[in-house]
Amino acid sequence: MSVLEATSVTKRFGGLTAVKDVSLVVNEGEVVGLIGPNGAGKTTFFNCLTGMETPTAGSVLYKGSQLPGRPDLITKAGVARTFQNIRLFNNMTALENVMVGRHTRTKAGVLAAVGRGPRYHREERESEEKARELLTFVGLGRVGDELAKSLPYGDQRRLEIARALATEPGLLLLDEPTAGMNPNETAAARDLVRAVQGKGIAVVLIEHDMRFVFGLCDRVAVLVQGEKLLEGSPAEVQSDERVIAAYLGKPTEDTAGES
Repeated sequence: MSVLEATSVTKRFGGLTAVKDVSLVVNEGEVVGLIGPNGAGKTTFFNCLTGMETPTAGSVLYKGSQLPGRPDLITKAGVARTFQNIRLFNNMTALENVMVGRHTRTKAGVLAAVGRGPRYHREERESEEKARELLTFVGLGRVGDELAKSLPYGDQRRLEIARALATEPGLLLLDEPTAGMNPNETAAARDLVRAVQGKGIAVVLIEHDMRFVFGLCDRVAVLVQGEKLLEGSPAEVQSDERVIAAYLGKPTEDTAGES
């Protein structure tokens, strides 16, 4: 079953076409990589999928239904994302950051929150319990009461993923999840994405670390100057001369041997 069907998505900013006629289908439980040089339109494409930008043309379906144009409604529908630049609530604890994501799934209205009635307290307890489970899932169970700004960089990245997972997505979009990470943190990020996939959640990730992409993704799509140059298996993409010329450079022994 497909969770995402993006068809002929185009985004223009005045006379500049940042994304041109890009289509992508992502199936349930798949991990799909989106690669390309800087300025290729990858993040703009993500923004079109999540309501941060309104596509000039094309359509975006989630599980067969047209996605609404607002980011909050898209998140509620089942599409969550992280950002290239970390966007945590720095002066809130790790636990509180994840609980923010849970509010997409709570039903208590303003009156219940103001009055702090039984339903409000029940949902708060449930949200805290779920948030603690997610912190443990991403490997941060020990730091729930620490401020987000005090966490190491790699932990902040994982905290962002925990907050996104708190919205209960069927599709998770990760924008450069290993940017700035050391090799150990990158390995932990790879294992975490596989664990997310193990929950049946589809993942699309933008990434410049080719070893990470080719060792993890089921399929890889390549964007160049806003257009999709190629989509295929990691092996097909690695060996395609157009990709090598446009982005990867001369293949190395390490890259060529990855699967």
